[in-house]
Amino acid sequence: MKGRQRSENILCELYEESYERKRAKQEAGVTGWGLFLVCCLDSLFEFRLRTFRRSDSERNPPVRRSLASVICSAPLRSFMASLLESCWLYLITHFSEFQLATIGSFLIHESVFFLSGLPSIYFERSGIFSKYKIQKKVNTPEAQRRCILRLILYHLCVNLPVMLLSYPTFRLMGLRSSLPLPHWSVIVSQIIFYFILEDFVFYWGHRILHTKWLYKHVHSVHHEHATPFGLTSEYAHPAEILFLGFATILGPALTGPHLFTLWLWMIVRVIETVEAHSGYDFPWSPSNFLPLYGGAEFHDYHHRVLYTKSGNYASTFVYMDWLFGTDRDYRKMKALEEEGRKY
Repeated sequence: MKGRQRSENILCELYEESYERKRAKQEAGVTGWGLFLVCCLDSLFEFRLRTFRRSDSERNPPVRRSLASVICSAPLRSFMASLLESCWLYLITHFSEFQLATIGSFLIHESVFFLSGLPSIYFERSGIFSKYKIQKKVNTPEAQRRCILRLILYHLCVNLPVMLLSYPTFRLMGLRSSLPLPHWSVIVSQIIFYFILEDFVFYWGHRILHTKWLYKHVHSVHHEHATPFGLTSEYAHPAEILFLGFATILGPALTGPHLFTLWLWMIVRVIETVEAHSGYDFPWSPSNFLPLYGGAEFHDYHHRVLYTKSGNYASTFVYMDWLFGTDRDYRKMKALEEEGRKY
């Protein structure tokens, strides 16, 4: 325990020393991108010291190393961690936690969402990757344009206000943005928990939205696109955005994670839902190698079948549909397709 406490004290001293050094450079006139560059150079310098400041007797004999071994090597991991922390230090010294958790989160969401979702429009219009398209029908340019304009309106009038208003709750539950960044094992375990909880809550919320009244007045907006493309993943009635969005933010609200973890969760979740609505089943799609992962083909079935019989309500992983039998028709269809291929 004493050794561990001593290590933690040394780590805190290093952070304080690093912070003071970079703060001094800022006060000396190094600001903006200049400070960011200085932080990166400092990280590189510290990495070189840790890597090469060893006697020849301590070094391993020269051997040929694979790319994977280089990527996974301790010195490189140490350098990447130092570089990441330098970048994070730049953010927290130039922006308040409120700005990062609200405006920063909104900008990251918009960037990831549109950068990952817009390619599916190009795929449809150009016909590229047509052999991987699940439905042969394509959306009209007018429908795609209307979707984009409506999304911008919803994001500005619903998503952004929710991020601004929910910050006090996240802060109360323990959200932080200070250094040090959380250990990778903490990040991974929290994100796994978020996926499990989100799948459970989203499944039941989605099933409720498929009841007659709620489907007619709320959820039918999302199902306007029977042939989905990436950006339709967030095309929904404002009430649905709030209702099902609760499933995504519940996990972080309960655990009070580091802001870095919250951003990673948001990025992964956005990419997942865009992929599920992409309308393409690529050989490299996660559903082809991740067990219980739904993916585009699974969710595409949900969009093209009558709402009372669609099933496939899951968000990411399909265990809830499997447990409650709401993917029964989909599995029958897949079995018939597989049998047809044999003949």
